[in-house]
Amino acid sequence: MRDKHLKKYKKIADRIVKLLPTYRAMSDSELQKQTMLLRERVKNGEKIEKLLPAAYAVVAEADRRVLGLEPYYVQILGGIALFFGNVAEMKTGEGKTLTATMPMYLRGIMGKGNFLITSNSYLAWRDAEEVGKVYRWLGLTISVGVPKDASEEEIDKEAVYGSDIVYTTHSALGFDYLFDNLATTIEEQYVNKFNYVLIDEIDAILLDMAQTPLIISGAPKVQSNLFETSDWFVKSLREGEDFLRSEDKRNVWFTDDGIVKAETYFGIQGILTEEWRDLYRHLVLSLRANQLLEENRDYVVEEGEILLLDEANGRKLIGTKLQAGLHQAIEAKEGVEITNETRSMGSITYQNLFKKFKILSGMTGTAKTDAEEFRETYNVNVIQIPTNKPIKRVDHADEVYVTNKAKVLSSLRVVKDALQKDRPVLVETGSVAMSNLYSLLLLQQKIPHNILNATTVAKESLIVSEAGRKGAVTVATSMAGRGTDIKLDEEARKNGGLLVLGTERMTSDRIDYQLRGRAGRQGDPGDTIFFVSMEDKIVVESAPKWVAKSRKKLIEKNEHAPSSDNQPLNEKKYEKIINKSQANRKNQEVESRKNILEYDEIISVQREKIYSARNNVMEGSIIFLEELIQRAKSQVIEAFVSNKNNLNRNELIDFIYNNIQYNFDSSLFDQELKEYSKKSVTEYLNMLIARQIEEVQIKIPDSFQQLYFKRIVILKAVDAMWIEQSDNLQQLKSVVNGRSWGQHRPIYEFQIEARRSFFEMKEEIWLNILRNLLLSDLVYNSDGSIDVDFP
Repeated sequence: MRDKHLKKYKKIADRIVKLLPTYRAMSDSELQKQTMLLRERVKNGEKIEKLLPAAYAVVAEADRRVLGLEPYYVQILGGIALFFGNVAEMKTGEGKTLTATMPMYLRGIMGKGNFLITSNSYLAWRDAEEVGKVYRWLGLTISVGVPKDASEEEIDKEAVYGSDIVYTTHSALGFDYLFDNLATTIEEQYVNKFNYVLIDEIDAILLDMAQTPLIISGAPKVQSNLFETSDWFVKSLREGEDFLRSEDKRNVWFTDDGIVKAETYFGIQGILTEEWRDLYRHLVLSLRANQLLEENRDYVVEEGEILLLDEANGRKLIGTKLQAGLHQAIEAKEGVEITNETRSMGSITYQNLFKKFKILSGMTGTAKTDAEEFRETYNVNVIQIPTNKPIKRVDHADEVYVTNKAKVLSSLRVVKDALQKDRPVLVETGSVAMSNLYSLLLLQQKIPHNILNATTVAKESLIVSEAGRKGAVTVATSMAGRGTDIKLDEEARKNGGLLVLGTERMTSDRIDYQLRGRAGRQGDPGDTIFFVSMEDKIVVESAPKWVAKSRKKLIEKNEHAPSSDNQPLNEKKYEKIINKSQANRKNQEVESRKNILEYDEIISVQREKIYSARNNVMEGSIIFLEELIQRAKSQVIEAFVSNKNNLNRNELIDFIYNNIQYNFDSSLFDQELKEYSKKSVTEYLNMLIARQIEEVQIKIPDSFQQLYFKRIVILKAVDAMWIEQSDNLQQLKSVVNGRSWGQHRPIYEFQIEARRSFFEMKEEIWLNILRNLLLSDLVYNSDGSIDVDFP
């Protein structure tokens, strides 16, 4: 499969190379004119694939003239694979930034809707500033969709999304799309073309980050005071007596004794009943926050704020919060100010966001290990692009130890040995806590070093730029260098190149390969080795069941034989345990992503219906809006009269006061309505609502203002109920996940409940349209404008 594609792409690359002298012979103005000529060919109906050889030759020559960089043959090959909607696996240091100029230029010729996505705003700006000159020189427009720094004002979205090429981050694009669908006019919607996307570090964004959906949080819920009291109680409990943890340390629950203790502490009975459901929810959240989530592994505390850490690379997830109250439980645990729980106003997964594009492509150093998931989820193939120079790096077998202590001390000896040879060393750790611990051990040994983790990210490019110097030691979480190369100085290259030393295996072999790829760029020498132990997080959490007993025996045996403490376990079975643990963990993550996607597919159907309905309202004529209002009237009346209990004086008056007319004069009521049959109540409500609508039209004589008012009345009704529904669906997801007992699959339960609540929401929307229309207060301003206060 791969070779067939590569064969085809090599033929195209050969044609491009043959064309290069033609364009090299052109003057600057002749070369710049090519963009206009290519655009003409597209306008005349020529297929964009036919333009590829000429366009790639044009931009390759422009790269040489503007940047002084000439794309290698393998970069041209990578650029072709990207154009056709593949994942190009290109090793670290193979020049992915320059490779991207070719497909981005050719797609940019087609007009707006072309995006290059990076994992953070620093990389978006760096890449756009580096290669943006080429696009502009060739006559294309280019923008960056994220502010350059925190002090910068908001970006001009109209200008950004109107450009031929946009450099932005995955989260900025996602949030802009969600906010677009809360707009009140078509003019306020900017993200409306999904033509082509090229995702840098595609595995990090579409696999590692795909487990956290993007959620716009809006109106705060009523703040609970139970977080702190729950935290005080949970901190007084004992493991084994009041609560138990699963062997893999990923689940925790109260024992019967713990439940009794909670009832005594709060002076209540039946804590598991519906009456105390909210209190019990807070206790479970607090137990999870205290026992399963660790500072400097799962989150950091910074200036009184809890910042989550990305498990795959240790980066801070700015603006991301855990849902359903868990974030507030961590805040209570750490004694910082508890933020408001908020409603979800809209959400989307990265899977569904990027599936909107006609063509999806991406680049990364490692993707082949996950080729099946890329094909299944995104319908893209992984193409391995050969390296420009042969790889000289040596990847050594893992060294396996019984304990973490033995592993770390042995790895320190290897660091010292490398330093004696004046080699640079990169020590990779699985968490901020481990990077800090390793840093302390190096300080004890009087070894100067840099530390790169979530707390030092501001200095990232500086630290990475020094990491390839002779004798440099850098301790880092796996964030190190994604998107930035570690370049060796001459002496470091002579002394054997960079040594990458991993202190534990990561959650996937793909991330391990990514770490190894820090060494040996562009044919440089280098070595990589992982030091692992039977106490590593991945083994404790994901090893086969029998390993726990085996580990205990090994540790006990080791305690009585201190001399062999630092000896590696050379038997093959221990290496197999590590590999099996990692494979188990990887499978769990693949299943988790599939699970998230299944849930979002259900939400997605509802989201698309709502967004489509909103767009129809925003584009609709006054006649269309009138029809909707009439439909709302008949739906609301029908729903009211079809319930026999409503057909009496009190219920009807109550309904009129709450939904039709605040100042209704009930004294006229008995004269106008003689009986409470379904027919007579229907006729009476129709007459009353029609009278009220007439009054509203008299209050707003201007036809343009009337159109705008009716449009906003309907949109407000849709949005209010969609926010309610979005929040319900987020809550529902966490509830049904606990329903896997019996023969029920949580996803089916979710589907049934989500469908039922969607139809309820539709009924509420009709009622809210009517209420907004009839009960809103209109405030007239001196300039002729009208402010609307909704009920």
